[in-house]
Amino acid sequence: MSKYDVYGLGNALVDMEFEINDQFLHDNSIDKGVMTLVDENQQHELIEQLDVFEGHKASGGSAANTLIAVSSMGGSSYYSCKVADDDLGHFYLDDLKAAGVDCNMDGKHKGGITGKCLVMVTPDAERTMQTFLGVSSELSPYEVSEDAIKNCSFCYLEGYLTTSVTGKAANIEARNLAQKHSIKTALTFSDPFVVEHFRDGFSETIGDGIDLLFCNEAEALSYTQKDTVDDAIEVIKTFSKTFAITLGAKGAIVYDGSELIDIDANPVKAIDTNGAGDLFAGAFMFGLTRGMSFEQAGNLASKASSQIVSQFGPRLKLAQYQALTA
Repeated sequence: MSKYDVYGLGNALVDMEFEINDQFLHDNSIDKGVMTLVDENQQHELIEQLDVFEGHKASGGSAANTLIAVSSMGGSSYYSCKVADDDLGHFYLDDLKAAGVDCNMDGKHKGGITGKCLVMVTPDAERTMQTFLGVSSELSPYEVSEDAIKNCSFCYLEGYLTTSVTGKAANIEARNLAQKHSIKTALTFSDPFVVEHFRDGFSETIGDGIDLLFCNEAEALSYTQKDTVDDAIEVIKTFSKTFAITLGAKGAIVYDGSELIDIDANPVKAIDTNGAGDLFAGAFMFGLTRGMSFEQAGNLASKASSQIVSQFGPRLKLAQYQALTA
């Protein structure tokens, strides 16, 4: 039996989430609905303006949200990341520990500045992100744990890491180690903007193929350069043995290696889509590690993501996670 259900690596970012209006994005010339990398000064200027809006913070980053979901639902996870020896870095690690996620950074803080992600949510529930990676931009193969990888069921790679040379190298190192130890590899495309601008980096990360891909419709079309989901699916089948494509209010399509399965959405009033894809991936992999079929895991993931979009913030409360599997 594996020690960890999911091993993952990704950008360790303190999420600072704010409810805003579309005019704020327009006034600041911010592209809506995508993640944009900014420097520390740009982010600081934006934070000063956001002080007028209601907000809260939590340990985040795409892969971290996924691993927190796995552990909170009753599974086990390990996270390779990089934070600084500052207040936000300590906050981040304490938050991970409280969520039951083991981490390579325990007691090993580094210099620099911990990364932050400003998550701006408009009334239509769309999330727009401005990210300063800080010391997380230096995540490298050095932080990858072979011991944790060889003792996991899934090795989960965060797509955002393709934006960094060392981060991409860390993903590739983790994939190679997983394949060396016959561990299943999973990858999330993370964001349409990242897929569009770092497509070659994703191809390098995928290499000769992966076991499980998570993406949404826009990311699938962007990477495969196709106009329809059906055409994109045929391309994805050539490099990923299985996959899950989320379709928003239309549910999802999952592929178990032999057949496509439609997953129904759970109708809710969407308030905030931040973290929905991360939770879908976490619940899906948790389900698979508990012996669920792809259809059962897809239904669990759909139920989980419907809960997260119906409230503000990228995480559920512990009791909500646990109720999903009750």
